[in-house]
Amino acid sequence: MNRISVPLKQLDPDLDVPRYSHPGDAGADLLTAEEFTLEPGERRLVPTGVALALPQGWVGLVHPRSGLAVRHGITVVNAPGTVDAGYRGEIKVCLLNTDRHEAVHFSRGDRIAQLLLQKVEQADFTVVDELETSDRGAGGFGSTGR
Repeated sequence: MNRISVPLKQLDPDLDVPRYSHPGDAGADLLTAEEFTLEPGERRLVPTGVALALPQGWVGLVHPRSGLAVRHGITVVNAPGTVDAGYRGEIKVCLLNTDRHEAVHFSRGDRIAQLLLQKVEQADFTVVDELETSDRGAGGFGSTGR
């Protein structure tokens, strides 16, 4: 697995920096820098205590943790959240409790999301009169399945 060096500013020195739970994991765990309770249907912007300097040509994608989703209905509202290479502020995660009845409590240092780093390309968009045809054509949401 390829690795890149990413400068990280630890805004909260008492928290662990993001890390991979297992060799080969795609996402590094992001931790909450504060204790809070997320009520049913509530969303909250949660600080992680870290800021990054991603290299140009890379993006950080903030994904929900599958265990939190399955056990408690916790998701990332704008999944995946995007951390652009030029952003230098604290990474914050917009969490949502989709459970209709149960609140979920988080302690400082709990894992709340995963950060995936990916290479990206930028496009040069060219205006044309017509697009070449394809098998799918203009079929949209749900058009390829039942």
